[in-house]
Amino acid sequence: MPCSREAILHGAGGSVAAGLLHFLATSRVKRSFDVGFAGFLLTTLGSWFYCRMNNAKIRVQQRQIQKGIQNKVVYEGTVLDPTNKPRPESPSGSS
Repeated sequence: MPCSREAILHGAGGSVAAGLLHFLATSRVKRSFDVGFAGFLLTTLGSWFYCRMNNAKIRVQQRQIQKGIQNKVVYEGTVLDPTNKPRPESPSGSS
């Protein structure tokens, strides 16, 4: 699954940080373990959702770019080509 590896690594770091900081502040081992486990869950889920949302945004952008490239190929050189702007006719000097 995309993003799983990074999310678990971030969760491991978050659990160590949360558990260690709680242990240094309170010196309660069991409660520090619980805080570390909660830190793992929250950090893992937060990192995974952020990564998935970012990947979805990138996929949407890629589809838009691909559609634009396809339209460019299809309409290139035709009247419908948006880059082929008609040139304004210059006055021919008729008086």
